[in-house]
Amino acid sequence: MPGALSHLRVLDLSRVLAGPWAGQILADLGAEVIKIERPGNGDDTRAWGPPFLKDANGENTSEAAYYLSANRNKQSVTVDFTQPEGQRIVRELAAKSDILLENFKVGGLAAYGLDYASLKAINPRLIYCSITGFGQYGPYAKRAGYDFMIQGLGGLMSLTGRPDDEAGAGPVKVGVALTDILTGLYSTVAVLAALAHREQGGSGQHIDMALLDVQVACLANQAMNYLTTGTPPRRLGNAHPNIVPYQDFPTADGDFILTVGNDGQFRKFCEVAEHPEWADDPRFATNKQRVANRAVLIPLIRQATVFKTTGEWVTALEQAGVPCGPINDLAQMFADPQVQARGLRVELPHALGGTVPQVASPIRLSETPVQYRNAPPLLGEHTVEVLQKVLGLDAAQVEALRQAGVV
Repeated sequence: MPGALSHLRVLDLSRVLAGPWAGQILADLGAEVIKIERPGNGDDTRAWGPPFLKDANGENTSEAAYYLSANRNKQSVTVDFTQPEGQRIVRELAAKSDILLENFKVGGLAAYGLDYASLKAINPRLIYCSITGFGQYGPYAKRAGYDFMIQGLGGLMSLTGRPDDEAGAGPVKVGVALTDILTGLYSTVAVLAALAHREQGGSGQHIDMALLDVQVACLANQAMNYLTTGTPPRRLGNAHPNIVPYQDFPTADGDFILTVGNDGQFRKFCEVAEHPEWADDPRFATNKQRVANRAVLIPLIRQATVFKTTGEWVTALEQAGVPCGPINDLAQMFADPQVQARGLRVELPHALGGTVPQVASPIRLSETPVQYRNAPPLLGEHTVEVLQKVLGLDAAQVEALRQAGVV
């Protein structure tokens, strides 16, 4: 069954995570994604290990787990576009593509004639998505931008970590490169919007995506908390700034998460906790009052939760209709029956032997489901195939390019 985007070709000149993440989403949805890489070492993340994929004999390969997370369903073509002949190849591929993804520094591709203005001249229908740290203009435009520094500069770390009055206080980054991931998602949305415009009779267009813009946009309610009060929100650890109780609590054998979303759920929690009087206490009866009296209520709840195990709390609260859950490590998460029922781990045959594990796409389409066609490719694995099939080169021409170090 063809994928929803199987009629599209994507030229992916991006590296690391934000761009490749967008490319993988488009590939999962059926697009033909051609990943252009430097001959010799390719995408930076190929070397970002350990850990590395193990082959069928249990030996480490050169394929880093980081690279494997964002590049399935793609074809890898090695092209040295610092050479004129390499530039010609990329331009010819762009002329036959619908979408181009790139995350070079601002103006970095203009020297090679691979910027939007140059490629628009040969393919006016091209949707050209540039992903940078700070966007195409502004005082920081020429700076490099990595997820960690953007989490700090963009305000996220000021909201993440233990409060100043607790042990271990201080700002903390999110445990995955969340700004990169969110930028990949927003870039995908932007590309699909540009496609919709083009299909309604419009032309291609340039998309200017910045990690900083995305990080600020994704501050969501916390940004509005500041904008409506003028007071920067403070770190609350695992607590929620606008809802109480909505955080982690200790149990007899660890911790669990309690996420009370309304006053009815709070009353049910109080009954399970054997403190029904809390629900009628004027300090706690409504969420507004609970937020105002957080410092009084949270210690009371902590004193109560330590007398049952995590499993006992989760079972009792689920039966009462109160949202809650354990704090799983990744082994526990992948063993969870709901995760397994949703098929969130998949295995794909790999060119080096054996299989490579993958995290499934969360996109579930009834008519054009995601298909896991290919494992993340080896460096240059599809160079000959793409040059012959897409550009019509013969074997001798491809070999001449290889001898010249162009591919």
